[in-house]
Amino acid sequence: MSLNQTPSADRLHIAFFGKRNAGKSSIVNAVTNQDLAIVSDTAGTTTDPVSKAMELLPLGPVVIIDTPGIDDEGELGQLRVKKSYQVLNKTDIAVLVVAADVGLSEEDQALITRFHDKQIPYLIVYNKSDIAPASISNENAILVSARTGEQIHALRDKIASLAKGRENHKTIVSHMLRKEDIVILVVPIDESAPKGRLILPQQQTIRDLLDHHCTAVVTQPQELPQTIAALQKKPALVITDSQAFAGVSKDTPADILLTSFSILFANYKGNLRLAVEGVKALDCLQSGDRILISEGCTHHRQCGDIGTVKLPALIRKYTGLDDLQFEWTSGTEFADHLTAYKLVIHCGGCMLSEREMQYRLKCAADEGVPITNYGTAIAYMNGILQRSLAVFPDIADILKEQ
Repeated sequence: MSLNQTPSADRLHIAFFGKRNAGKSSIVNAVTNQDLAIVSDTAGTTTDPVSKAMELLPLGPVVIIDTPGIDDEGELGQLRVKKSYQVLNKTDIAVLVVAADVGLSEEDQALITRFHDKQIPYLIVYNKSDIAPASISNENAILVSARTGEQIHALRDKIASLAKGRENHKTIVSHMLRKEDIVILVVPIDESAPKGRLILPQQQTIRDLLDHHCTAVVTQPQELPQTIAALQKKPALVITDSQAFAGVSKDTPADILLTSFSILFANYKGNLRLAVEGVKALDCLQSGDRILISEGCTHHRQCGDIGTVKLPALIRKYTGLDDLQFEWTSGTEFADHLTAYKLVIHCGGCMLSEREMQYRLKCAADEGVPITNYGTAIAYMNGILQRSLAVFPDIADILKEQ
């Protein structure tokens, strides 16, 4: 992804669902005016969800997702159906494609029920109007033909109308600051840092600051003291990578606010209050307990990886328990059931859409499993969470109540 592209996680996710041979892939290609999906008369051509980030007028930056048929058969087919249903967790707008000459099936009705349950706005697209002309009275439906292009422009307009009011106007940190404030971003460059670039939360935070006319000063942990000393104006805030929390806290004067990228992102697209409430579960862990560490990306793990190396080591040291059992998920994978775990620790979720992040939090809440995030847990175990939450005074009070 180039730096001038909207990250996929911040794009509107539009997913196309339906039975095999309903014409999902043909509709996707017609709507986007591109050959994004493979089209064939053979049922089940789409075997895995296919995602494409693109610009779609009049909507702007979106992610289009073509899914396998929801009526696939056999053991492998059921896995494909499961993948299709998992796509719902990150879907902002659902498009259900139905063959006009067949009509709604039980599988289609089950999907519509899921749309309602998950409060996903949706359209029913009756495809093949050229061979099965009919009148549609449902305002949530439209009759089109992928083959002739009939009503495809109207379909785009209907999708756009569902997107109205769903724009995300939240900011990562700038809403806490004033114009011309100086913010120091502490970015460790070590063996776990990607070559030649900043990671996405750092990029997005810098852009957020610049958009709101704040000054972003970027430094490494070891240069933080001289960076602060060199500034003629006191910085309003220091934001650090979570793994450097302890040292950065010592080097940041007490009268300067301090937090982490992970904590900011827990507030931006997650639920920081839930993360702060969940972190206390660290004090209740017992020998043999299982902990799930979940990441939203699938980066290549380095020798000093925070999720698989540094965080488990810190938890073992904090609890004094060497026999804790750690398990990991990454990318789009997330545990179907969480009750086996005493705690879930999630990354900031920069690579996940807000809807998918909220789904994961709800899974934990529904099953009564405490969930927190990297930055919150690391700050808590280093005894600096109260300080790190000073930028969120209403949430910082939770620790005082506890």
